Amino acid sequence: ARRPLIVAGGGVHHSEAEDALRALVDATGIPVASTQAGKGSLRYDHPADIGGIGHTGTAVADDLARTADLVIGVGTRYSDFTTASATLFADPAVRFLNLNITPFDAHKLGATTVVADARAALEALTAELAGHRVEETYEAEYGTGKAAWERRVDVAYAAGDESARPSQTQVLGALDAVVGDEDVVINAAGSLPGDLHKLWRARSPRQYHLEYGYSCMGYEIPGAIGVRLAAPATPVWALVGDGTYLMMPTEIVTAVQEGININIVLLQNHGYASIGGLSETTGAERFGTAYRYRAADGQYTGDPLPVDLAANAASLGMDVLRAKSVGELREALAAARASDRPTCVYVETETADTVSGAPEAQAWWDVPVAQTATRPAAVKAREDYDRQAAARRRHL
Repeated sequence: ARRPLIVAGGGVHHSEAEDALRALVDATGIPVASTQAGKGSLRYDHPADIGGIGHTGTAVADDLARTADLVIGVGTRYSDFTTASATLFADPAVRFLNLNITPFDAHKLGATTVVADARAALEALTAELAGHRVEETYEAEYGTGKAAWERRVDVAYAAGDESARPSQTQVLGALDAVVGDEDVVINAAGSLPGDLHKLWRARSPRQYHLEYGYSCMGYEIPGAIGVRLAAPATPVWALVGDGTYLMMPTEIVTAVQEGININIVLLQNHGYASIGGLSETTGAERFGTAYRYRAADGQYTGDPLPVDLAANAASLGMDVLRAKSVGELREALAAARASDRPTCVYVETETADTVSGAPEAQAWWDVPVAQTATRPAAVKAREDYDRQAAARRRHL
């Protein structure tokens, strides 16, 4: 294989195979893309780490996936997001080698299968590949792509005006500047998983903690409590949007009662940003996804609802720090990390229609669009859907 690619899934972490993966990569130069569950298998600054793959992946990872002639899946289920709904691995002659402890997943995509623990399989593969290394031109290619993507991350994180209200990606940039290698960042739903998969710079195997199998709204706060109980000295950050927060804020009471020092970063953008963006791409025009009053025409385009989620968190016993600007946000995050009390950093963010946000999706995701709708937005979305769906492949 001249263009091999490793797809690191959650099995790498479950088997504590990070060192074995790094040894293989250091010896062979094969680049590593990661699923949501596999992110952090390599440090973000390892030369072979090319970031997330699939619908929420990086440009360099998805470009390499489209041209890979050998895909080595390590502990991955090849989910719909990872494969871009079966459109990502586009080389006509692409082959798959799957290392997985679960036979069902090991056999996916018509792969050559190795049913084994990820760590043991990686160690054996490293031994078999002794003396082999990818071509220098391939290493240079993905190195250039990685550097280009890192520049896009820098742009997304940057905030030129410290007095301005931050965007969601600027919130991630401010948090990135505060956390240490030992901190754990938790998220599960909304638009944050996509932004984090593309942009977050994971510093350790345990830092990136996303429950994203089913976009489980409400997981973040109880999940943070669990992580803090398992690792009492570890700073823990639960990142929640307003929609997710409304699903289950009441576990804050448990954190306060038990003195469990978690940090919540609560982002308020007055609506379901993720489903709103998705509905726009499928021709549904963001209907009913904003927390706003109805306007005279019956649409939800009036003033934001007078809901004060910061006051709600405070009423449940948390210390709450309100940040109205990028500068205040930086101060609040630092204060929360230094505090010995459960603390919420509350920030209203600019929305994607007012400022630039995260880079757009680099690969497709199959969300069906109405065939019979006559609204222009839906007709256009259906045309795009049919075009994308035509590229779907079944690797049998």
